[in-house]
Amino acid sequence: QVQLVESGGGLVQAGGSLRLSCVVSGLTFSRHTMGWFRQAPGKERAFVAAVSRSGSNSYNGDFVKGRFTISRDNAKNTVFLQMNSLKPEDTAVYYCAAQISGFGSQASEYVYWGQGTQVTVSS
Repeated sequence: QVQLVESGGGLVQAGGSLRLSCVVSGLTFSRHTMGWFRQAPGKERAFVAAVSRSGSNSYNGDFVKGRFTISRDNAKNTVFLQMNSLKPEDTAVYYCAAQISGFGSQASEYVYWGQGTQVTVSS
């Protein structure tokens, strides 16, 4: 069974940092693009970042502006999201997700999803 287990969320003050992790099982991890999405109350799920199968290529959502970095460790079946210079508007539930194929930014392209981890940024 495919599982994506996230960790690292929590409460942080504005300007601080968090590192999210997502451990994947049940997939040949290195064959899948991995992505992070987030959803705040009253808003639609938004793309945060994606990283290619090898980890060589990545891209971010428009709102990130260089503050977040996605990476992966295929030996550990883990994808990370390093978040720096956090702002209150970054407050959301963050989801890890895997594509079955391709390298996209649309939620509909991702088949497997984690349970989400809450990130709260205080002023």
